[in-house]
Amino acid sequence: MDTRDAPDLWPAGFFISAVPYGEDVVLPIWQVKDDWESVRAIRRSPPASVAPHGSKPGRWLAEAGMDVTVPRRLIVEARLACWLQAYVDDARGRLFVGHAAASWQDKRHAIARLDVVHVQPGMPLEVGEALVRVAVREVAEVGALCVVTAIDGPELRGLGFRPANDGGLTLHTREC
Repeated sequence: MDTRDAPDLWPAGFFISAVPYGEDVVLPIWQVKDDWESVRAIRRSPPASVAPHGSKPGRWLAEAGMDVTVPRRLIVEARLACWLQAYVDDARGRLFVGHAAASWQDKRHAIARLDVVHVQPGMPLEVGEALVRVAVREVAEVGALCVVTAIDGPELRGLGFRPANDGGLTLHTREC
């Protein structure tokens, strides 16, 4: 696949990466190469017995005013499918501006649930869209047939989420 003319996954000036949550263990992520122009998939699933890192996963997100309770709980329950962070990388350092987390709803990992999408006030809508797009891509790449969520926002409907029969929204990545 030629990535030279591929559209950006996130708005200019913003970056998305996985939230590291354990010693030398990272959830499945889309890692950006050094030139920040092309993306390659790196999939490493941690064993369920890996304890969260002592510095508390997502500590820097909490310090930026974001609630990290749900992703931390999902780690303990060994159901976290992906946890992403959005940030601005400038001369002052990394300014964390949002995060998203998804979990597995079944043992087969066919259904993922988008549990958290948070973007700090004043950030462009495209940052939330990018977080959702990358989260959906992550879970689809490792087998999710559909993604469900109770979250309802314009960024979700714009990405193809539709009302589900039991409430909430759903996005079919393949036939579910």
